[in-house]
Amino acid sequence: MLKAPAPRMNYAHLNKHAGKEVAGLLAMSEAIAHSGLEKELLELVKIRASQINGCSFCLQMHTSDARKIGMSEERLSLVAGWHEAPVYSERERAALAMTESITLIAGHHGVPDETYNEAASVFSEAELTHLVAAIVNINAWNRFAITYRFAPQVATAKAA
Repeated sequence: MLKAPAPRMNYAHLNKHAGKEVAGLLAMSEAIAHSGLEKELLELVKIRASQINGCSFCLQMHTSDARKIGMSEERLSLVAGWHEAPVYSERERAALAMTESITLIAGHHGVPDETYNEAASVFSEAELTHLVAAIVNINAWNRFAITYRFAPQVATAKAA
């Protein structure tokens, strides 16, 4: 039976050893939260980047946060297939496309003009800057959580 890998460090120890770095990411997270971008849009960005990066800790956290702000189960369950799902607004679709391009930036050798231009057509210059910051921020959090194998805060499954 395959087991989840053991955590290498927990968040409290990360904060203890890298407090200034964590404080910087938290300050960036707070600034983004107050940027004026829609809360649901920001949670979609966090969920999609965390899906791509395979970060179960962040996926659990941000799907839970999305539910707390009233996002429907339908919208949550379709994030990975957003390209075909008709439940996202034009702004959300542009944000999800930017999230994929930035998260997978090495595979694209940058953000394609088509993706950037689509986002620029539905976000102001300031909003687009906040969006990019949000995508960069969640990718940084994902990398800490994945490297240190933060465990999602859920009940563990019992062996059958």
